[in-house]
Amino acid sequence: MTLPNILTCVRVLLIPVFMVLAYQNNLPCDIAALIVYVVACLTDYVDGYLARKNNQVTNFGKFMDPVADKLLVMAALLIFIEDGTIPAWAVAIILGREFIVSALRMVAASEGLVIAANMWGKAKTMITMITLIFLLCPIGPILLGPVSLQDIMIWITVIITAISGVTYIIDNFSVIKDGFTQKGA
Repeated sequence: MTLPNILTCVRVLLIPVFMVLAYQNNLPCDIAALIVYVVACLTDYVDGYLARKNNQVTNFGKFMDPVADKLLVMAALLIFIEDGTIPAWAVAIILGREFIVSALRMVAASEGLVIAANMWGKAKTMITMITLIFLLCPIGPILLGPVSLQDIMIWITVIITAISGVTYIIDNFSVIKDGFTQKGA
C-alpha cells in the first residue's frame, strides 16, 4: 500500500476519534477534536500531493480519497446539526450536492469519462473545511451586528456549495441528458 493510500486510511480512522472527542462537550476534548479534524484535513492535501508527485495515483485512492473527505465532512456536519450550530436545511444542501456530484461522476465513469474537480468544487472543499474548522474552535459566537461570523461562514459555504453543484451539472449535462431526450424509456 502506498503512503498516500495509508494517509487516506488514517483520515477514515480519525473520523470516529474526532466524533468521540467532539461529543464529550468539554474544553480539552473540544480542542483535541479540533486538532484531530485539522490533522485529518491536512492528510487530504498531503495524500493527493504525494500521489501526484510520486506517480502513485491508484484506483483505491481515486475511490477512497473522496469517500474519506465526504465522511469527515458529514461527521462534523451531523455533530453541528445535533448541537444546533448548523441548520438541517444547510446540511441537506451540502450533502445533497455531494450525492448529486458523486452520482454524476459514477455515471460518467461508467461511460469511460472522468469528471475532474473544477474551480468551484475546489473552492467548495476549501471553504467547507475552513468553516468547519472555525466552528470547531471553542469560542463563542463572534457577533457582527445582528448575525454572527459563524452564521455568515455557513451561508457562504452553502452558497458556494450550491454554485459548485450547479456548475458540475451544467458543465457535464451531456452525461445525463439522455434521460431528458430519449423516448419510450
